[in-house]
Parts: sequence; C-alpha cells; structure tokens
Amino acid sequence: MLVFYFFAAIVIWLGILSLRSGFDFAAYVRRETVRPLPDFTPFVSVIAPCRGLEDGLRENLSALFRQDYPRYEIIFVTDRASDSSLSAVEEVRRVEAASVASRIVIAGDAVGCGQKVHNLRVAVSNLDPQSQALVFVDTDARPQPRWLRSLVAPLADEGLGAASGYRWFIPDRGGLASQLRSVWNGSIASALRARNDKNFCWGGSTAIRRTTFEKLLVTAAWQGTVSDDFTLTRVLQEAKLPIHFVPACLVASVGDCSASELLEFSNRQLKITRVYATHLWKPVLIGSLLFCAVFFGGFILIIARAILRLTYAWPLLAVLLIYLLGAAKAYIRLKAVAIPLANYQKQLSRSLLWHLLLWPFASALYLCNALAAGFSRTITWRGITYELKSATDAVIISREPSRKL
Repeated sequence: MLVFYFFAAIVIWLGILSLRSGFDFAAYVRRETVRPLPDFTPFVSVIAPCRGLEDGLRENLSALFRQDYPRYEIIFVTDRASDSSLSAVEEVRRVEAASVASRIVIAGDAVGCGQKVHNLRVAVSNLDPQSQALVFVDTDARPQPRWLRSLVAPLADEGLGAASGYRWFIPDRGGLASQLRSVWNGSIASALRARNDKNFCWGGSTAIRRTTFEKLLVTAAWQGTVSDDFTLTRVLQEAKLPIHFVPACLVASVGDCSASELLEFSNRQLKITRVYATHLWKPVLIGSLLFCAVFFGGFILIIARAILRLTYAWPLLAVLLIYLLGAAKAYIRLKAVAIPLANYQKQLSRSLLWHLLLWPFASALYLCNALAAGFSRTITWRGITYELKSATDAVIISREPSRKL
C-alpha cells in the first residue's frame, strides 16, 4: 500500500502541475485572441500538399480561397496527375477562380524521403517571385476566414522564426473512436503557449518569412526526412529563432475515424516523435506508464480490498482526485479552444462529456502508442509505408494508389 500511495502522490502532483498549465493555456488563448494584429499583409504563397480524398475535402479547399487577406496565391501540390484529390481541387478552383490565383504542381514520386516533404520541396521551388512569406496548410484543415491574416501578422517581427497554429479534431457524426481522437489530440494542443522557445511548428498551419526559410536552408534540411514540421522546428531551434503560437489559427479538422484509423494515426504520431524528438517520447512513455499503473491499478486495488472486506477509502480518494484533476483540465482546455473555434460551439458542447470521461483512456492510448514506437519504426501515411531509419533517413517500403485515406 505504501508503494501505491507513493506513486499516487507523484501522479497527483503531476496532475496539479498539468491543471496549472491548463489555466495558463486558457489565459494565453483569451489574451491573444483579443490582441490587435500588426498591419503586416505581404504577398504570400499558401502551399497545400494533397494526396487522396478525405472527409470534407471540398469544404476545406474552399476555405483557403475565402480568406480575408489582400493578395496571395495557393499552390496545390501532389505526387501524380492521377491523384484522386485533384478532381476536388479542380472543381473548387473553377468555382473560386476569380477570387485567388491558384495552380497545381505535380511533384512526382518521392525517393529517399517522405512524399509530403518531397511535395513541399518541389512546391517551394515554384513560388511567385513576389512572394515574401510561405504558409503551409494541410488539406484536412478547415481554416476560418481570418486564419491567413492572423498567421502571417506575427511575422512583422523580423526576429521571429515562424508562426504556427494547430488542429482540433471536430467529430462529424460522433462515435467513440472519433471522440477519443479529439481528446487524445487535445492534450498536444494545450502544450502550446506563450513560451516561444518551447513551441513547435505544426505543418498544417505554419507561416515563415521567405528570407528566413531560404537563409536557414530548410529545403536541404528536409532531404531524407518524413516529418516536415519536426524538422522545421529543429532548424529554427538550432538558429535560436522563436516560434509563436497563434490561438486564432487553431483550425478545425472535421471528420470521423474508425478504431483502426485512430490506432494507425496515434501510433504514427508517436513513432515519428520517437525518431525526431526522442526527448519528448521518453516523458510520454514514462508519464503514461506511471499514470496507468496508479489510476487503473488503483481500481484493481480498490476492488480487491472491497472483496477482502478491507478499507478502500484512501485509495478510492486518491484515484478520484487524480480523475478530477484531469477532468478539470479537460474542461478548461475545451472552453479555451471554443474561443477561436466559435463556429463549432454546438459540436464542442456535444463533445464536452466525452472529454471529461475519456481523458484517462487517452492516457492509456498514449502508453500503447509509446510502447509501439519503442518496438517499431514502420509507419503508413496516406497510403505509403515508410521505415524511419533515422531523422535523416526514410525508406519507402510500399506505395498504394491514392484513394480515400
């Protein structure tokens, strides 16, 4: 019992620290979303790598054309002219042709690096000469109309490395797997905050000055990699350039997933993390292992003591306190993201109970993901299977034709 109480005290203390960070995150979101934007709107190139069809693709693409921003271009880049996403791209371009200049770049098959990274490297070699900033966006993101303006504005500070948003999964029809994916991903979102030296770039919503991008030789740094955002983050950190998190650029990713898709997605994230940021993977492994041992092990202890007619009040109190700390952070985090995601109030309200109930299972999923990352470096991403030999050496094992991914 003393061993249980010792580790329970550690988990409770970590829960208190986590709750405090949740308050810090919420305060930062509220503060930043009302801060006036710098008047900085240079011509920018928005680069959207595409592969395969996905839920809400047309709506996501249309949102890129409807930005409250004076002048910009959109470059859609994919590996093959036969890619199934191009039918949606062409359809949206026909409808929105008068509003924003856009074009399609065919990058060809990647060799020795991730397909997305290869697509980005080709796209940045096809920029409009007048472009002063690059903006990277994923096609599963549905940005609000002021997303581009909010993301580019911080670059008015020439000492800033990059500005980044992040995603928030919005379940469409709902379902356990879709809700658990949202809860699982939410804990990463709330890790971003005011500490620019601790933030990271998310490849689905990042802006960087063209001069900074070229000076740091990012295109060369991407060679041999699969993770565009981890690599960009590393390059900026090595140059001691800060990364600014823009809460207004927390973008909705609307859609559902099956249990197998959830497992594939979450395992892929942790495997990439292990290869590109081992210093982040280790705390996830140790922290989730400690939590699961105390929280779920605590339930086993309570049941066992109840069967033996022994007192179980104290272990029950410890487990309950751990749960309440996590639930409080989940509540604070969801209320905070509801500010930039005001158009999704109804969906967020429906997700509240799920976030309060599922957060312990998200921690258990993190443990499974971290363990999987410890034993395998093989991932499947958009129909392509890779072996991540190192942070600069990725091998394509197999490639499927583009489809609904």
